[in-house]
Amino acid sequence: MAEAERIIGTPDIPDAEGADGAEPRQPAGGPAPEGSDEPGSARSGKKKVLVLLGVAVLAYLLDLVSKMIVVAKLEHEEPIEIFGDWLKFDAIRNAGAAFGIGEAFTVIFTAIAAVVIVVIIRLARKLYSLPWAIALGLLLGGALGNLTDRIFRAPGVFKGAVVDFIAPAHFAVFNLADSAIVCGGILIVILSFKGLDPDGTVHKD
Repeated sequence: MAEAERIIGTPDIPDAEGADGAEPRQPAGGPAPEGSDEPGSARSGKKKVLVLLGVAVLAYLLDLVSKMIVVAKLEHEEPIEIFGDWLKFDAIRNAGAAFGIGEAFTVIFTAIAAVVIVVIIRLARKLYSLPWAIALGLLLGGALGNLTDRIFRAPGVFKGAVVDFIAPAHFAVFNLADSAIVCGGILIVILSFKGLDPDGTVHKD
């Protein structure tokens, strides 16, 4: 029997590991096996979405809690000096966009924030890049933080003024949501310059 197998030979089995220990072949451009952590696999994509959500929740909660403390303890009070005149905590209500821009367009900025959130959620379905997950998480958390103010704070729904309190010298007053949005935007610019796409692929122009 052994002699017969030697003469006939072992049939070639597609994608089987060869005698030389070669890895099984994958279809060119095809998805990684289910359960794999390789870029493009379903498991990898789910992990990146979890990272995005985790960063977003953390950014949102930090912004929400900081605003609650500011409204309760600092509003209508004298500014608190952190580093002399260079940095203060000074509670203000901002009806405009980040850093007090465009106070006459509160409803428009509210709509833009809502659209940004929807776009990020849709983009998450194709997310396989960890840096992009962090960047989009920062954007999502920041947008949700300021959108919460727009909806629930005075003077009314979709017209609410955002609570700002971080006041550097010779600069606009902002909050943690603004900081998250700016950091996420800067990271996205860096990733775009490096040619890294949200799906984990790298391209060079």
